[in-house]
Amino acid sequence: MNKKLLPLSATALAAVLALAGCASGSGTGTSGTSMPGMDHTSSPASAPATSAPAAAADHNAADVTFAQMMIPHHAQAVQMSDMMLKKQNVPAEVTALATKIKAAQGPEIDMMSGWLKSWSEPAQMPSGHTSHSMSGMMGDEDMKKLDTAQGAAAARLFLNQMIAHHEGAIMMAKTENTAGKNFDAVQLSKDIVAAQEAEIQEMQKLLAGL
Repeated sequence: MNKKLLPLSATALAAVLALAGCASGSGTGTSGTSMPGMDHTSSPASAPATSAPAAAADHNAADVTFAQMMIPHHAQAVQMSDMMLKKQNVPAEVTALATKIKAAQGPEIDMMSGWLKSWSEPAQMPSGHTSHSMSGMMGDEDMKKLDTAQGAAAARLFLNQMIAHHEGAIMMAKTENTAGKNFDAVQLSKDIVAAQEAEIQEMQKLLAGL
């Protein structure tokens, strides 16, 4: 009986080994051929599916309002600075400040515009909201006065207007700092507060010296 069982056992063993070989071969085939395909096709294909909703959700209404309001606010500061840079007989310190404000806020406008586009949000505030209603914004008459002023008078007007303008921006930035969700937007709001509070102190000193 032992002689009859041995061939049977050998046959069974061979069958088991064959099955193991098939399983191992199919596993190796999967890892050898399918895995690279998964690395190069499946993973990138699945990444946007998970990251796109995350990116879209990585902001809230406060972030959108902050960007929509701060863009025209910054744009007016750049416009005011441009006016000063075209004038004659303006103290060099005031001209330097106008240059610094324009250099800082221009790129921030581009950054915030990019955020709104990536969030699929409108670049402008909803209808019924005007930029002139925002805190610190100059009205048309204020801008005309600055445009026509010259020399030291223009410097004093610019500094007084820009202090009020900065104070409005700081209020908006502090709201974003408290209510915002997007990391970059909140960080920018903190940067604006720090930079513009320092510039207010600088402008107050310049006013005292005029």
